Amino acid sequence: MNIILVLVDSLNKDCLAAYNPATRCKAPNVMRLAERSQIYDNHYVGSLPCMPARREIMAGRKEFLWRPWGGMEVFDPRMPKEVAKSGYNTAMVTDHYHYWEEEANGYMQGFQNIQLVRGHEVDGWKVPDTDEDDPQWVKNVMKYRAAEHIRQYAANVKDFKGEEDYFAPKVFQGAMDWLDENADKGKFFLQVECFDVHEPFDVPEPYASMYTDRTKDEFNIWPPYQVYADLERYMNETSEEELEFLRAQYMGKVTMMDTWLGKFMDKMEAMGLMEDTMIVFTTDHGHDLGERRSFGKQFPHYDSHANIPMMIYNPKRPGNGERIGALTQTVDLFATMISAAGSEIPASNRHSMDLMPLVEGANDGPHDALIYGTFGQGLCVTDGDWTLFRAPVEGKPLHTYSTAIFRPLIVDNPVDGRVGKPPAPPAEQGHYDSSVDLPLWKTPISIDPRTYECFLYNRAVDPGQTNNLWDSHPKERMRMLRLARSLMDQEGYPEEQLDRLGMTDADLAAA
Repeated sequence: MNIILVLVDSLNKDCLAAYNPATRCKAPNVMRLAERSQIYDNHYVGSLPCMPARREIMAGRKEFLWRPWGGMEVFDPRMPKEVAKSGYNTAMVTDHYHYWEEEANGYMQGFQNIQLVRGHEVDGWKVPDTDEDDPQWVKNVMKYRAAEHIRQYAANVKDFKGEEDYFAPKVFQGAMDWLDENADKGKFFLQVECFDVHEPFDVPEPYASMYTDRTKDEFNIWPPYQVYADLERYMNETSEEELEFLRAQYMGKVTMMDTWLGKFMDKMEAMGLMEDTMIVFTTDHGHDLGERRSFGKQFPHYDSHANIPMMIYNPKRPGNGERIGALTQTVDLFATMISAAGSEIPASNRHSMDLMPLVEGANDGPHDALIYGTFGQGLCVTDGDWTLFRAPVEGKPLHTYSTAIFRPLIVDNPVDGRVGKPPAPPAEQGHYDSSVDLPLWKTPISIDPRTYECFLYNRAVDPGQTNNLWDSHPKERMRMLRLARSLMDQEGYPEEQLDRLGMTDADLAAA
């Protein structure tokens, strides 16, 4: 059978009726797909944000304890190349511009065919006209973000006339064109990847006014969040009206994406592809929209952005809306795509579990619990009923581990500056990861963690994760800490992370 992976960036479960029947957000085509698919209720992030999640999908390896955002490692398998071994044509259509940045090299090169849609976010597609006065909506963003970033985006979209010019429409149209040209040339694996519904929250009509009567000239469409001081200043100065506007524009993006997903599904049905094509629809992470005075997908990783949507349509066994409660994770897509293609999962696979038994009707999933997080922040663990967020211990050292000496594109609130500064000299080189035959550079890095507070939630009775039980439930806290340590031992980590996360044997004995 053919395989299509639809990856929509920053998509919240809360906006999809399949997960939240009370949502105001209109996404009938996602629901149309859900009604034919298995709906995964406990699907989680692994390594955040964008490119760490994609390394999990492409290479089957969690990286959040080892390194921040960077390129593929030389020892990484490449998922599309593994799929191609079973005679598949492989392709990706995407506007996710990070793929063609230096700091994310190696991810898309494994595909036989790539179609790139240019211009999203700060993609250097068009040359900004610095002689022109900035529009008001650009000035609104410039109060909290670098002027060159929003000016680049404004230049990219300046000549757009209608929704067909925007990014999700172009991606789905490109995917439809690819099917026209290639669907009859043999089995295929097609990755359809939208950077929308990622910020900036800029959307054309009719979607811009679908959930609000306010306009982007009144409010900021791109709040800050990677630099904590900027986020705090924004939250202190914003209004509930602005937050509601942002949510309205986010929902407008979801609905625009959904409209074009519907066109893509119509194309598949017209071509008779639904009878022999497996479809996986998911995201890399969600995006908080002002909840808990937070934006984006930052630690602590509450379910609002960490428990993410996934639907799988298997033509050989349609789910027809079947709910799957088993714990699954982003990294599992690597083994699942390869298995679905009939290829052998490579022995170098480190962390990915094959979900095809679940897809084909098995009752039990591959995980009893999951760990997840962002490099340089804390550790998250869930067993489905309880979730614990273990913040780092203040003042402990941190290093990146990689075969390459690279400058990470994004780390949260780095002490030593933002993009453009060279990395610190490596401290040493050695075999720190027993699953890797090559020596790794150990490079010091300084990151200011978002919080030193720890959290424990009973997800079964407190799904909104509002009541922190860290102090009041020591028995469950200890159980979850030991569970997290057990998973760390299974998955691997640099030794320093035990001390940094308060997870040594002595720490656990004293907890």
